[in-house]
Amino acid sequence: MKHGKKYAEAAKLVDRMTQYEVADAVALVKKTSVAKFDETIEAHVRLGVDGKHADQQVRGAVVLPHGTGKKVRVLVFAKGDKLSEAEAAGADHVGGEELIPKIQNEGWFEFDVVVATPDMMGVVGRLGRVLGPKGLMPNPKAGTVTMDVGKAVEDIKAGKIEYRLDKTNIIHCPIGRSSFTEEQLTENLDTLMDALLKAKPASAKGQYFRSVTIASTMGPGIKVSPVKYA
Repeated sequence: MKHGKKYAEAAKLVDRMTQYEVADAVALVKKTSVAKFDETIEAHVRLGVDGKHADQQVRGAVVLPHGTGKKVRVLVFAKGDKLSEAEAAGADHVGGEELIPKIQNEGWFEFDVVVATPDMMGVVGRLGRVLGPKGLMPNPKAGTVTMDVGKAVEDIKAGKIEYRLDKTNIIHCPIGRSSFTEEQLTENLDTLMDALLKAKPASAKGQYFRSVTIASTMGPGIKVSPVKYA
């Protein structure tokens, strides 16, 4: 993949062989965010687990203290008074069965997260084929299947993110924007790493945090020493 001049200049600032201390890595990721827009800063954490085994799956959600800097649109499937509870908490869209054809047939996807009450999962399950591949299916582990829809919406709006292993046993999560302060990015990264440590499967053996890398949308990857988190 060919990179532009700005990337090449930014990459010169990073020693690819070095695992930087957290504070140094965060300072560097801000310095190498040179795009004209407010870039997303992501963390990529390779774990010493094998996600092919059910007992080594790592999945959950955590509220970042400073959010992600992105406005998240929330759709809630519910009925009765749970609809007004979701609306009061700030949900962008609420509804029930009537939304199925809109999503299925009209390709309506004006939302980033889907929350559902357990009694609506039979309805939402019919959307598995369209929501599943986009990673939008509500899930109890992520706290998006719940009767407490008000709290779920508030948490998501406050900066709750989901994390899950990909096929190569890496977790990819946003931890903020390049406009965030170094302190905000550090606290968000610390919070994410703490959540991953708590989610460590009992069957995981050996080194758990194999590698930690942070990068801005258009910037080079910066290796972070995982020692602080082990």
